Amino acid sequence: MSMIRIAGIVKESIVDGPGLRYVVFAQGCPHHCKGCHNEAALDFAGGQEYETEKIIMDIEKNPLLAGVTFSGGEPFSQPEAFFELAAKLKEKNMNIVTFSGYTYEELVTLSDENDAIRGLLDLTDILIDGRFVLEKRDLTQKFKGSSNQRYIDMNGTRVQGTLVVLDGSEGLASRAICHL
Repeated sequence: MSMIRIAGIVKESIVDGPGLRYVVFAQGCPHHCKGCHNEAALDFAGGQEYETEKIIMDIEKNPLLAGVTFSGGEPFSQPEAFFELAAKLKEKNMNIVTFSGYTYEELVTLSDENDAIRGLLDLTDILIDGRFVLEKRDLTQKFKGSSNQRYIDMNGTRVQGTLVVLDGSEGLASRAICHL
């Protein structure tokens, strides 16, 4: 079992992705976006360590979950642990939404040198990418904080071989669930 440093867990959320979700908040973030909604998760030395297996066992207790969301902090700052967690969740047919302050393009570049980043991208169903920009804050956007952030259909991107960006309308929920 590996360890993962987290800022917290929300066992049932409807605001962190489509459907009822279990949310794991990564501890530590290099971006330090102005107006960050989760400043307590920025310090890499903060939070607490959990065994990934205990998180899996907790998720298994709720059969109503539509999936799991990785938020932050920055999940891609702990790619090995989040990749391992995602792999175990996929074995249980869980849908994965991953938030990242990195853009998809930045993550692809980073994945050239880190197999775990590539692995986490490969197991993510929906990637919500881009740094939070306070000046572009938009409370009408589902699941994201600023208009520059994108909903990327990672399954569609893999199939089509080109970036598939969703518009964030009601179709987001059905697309994320259908790509299990």
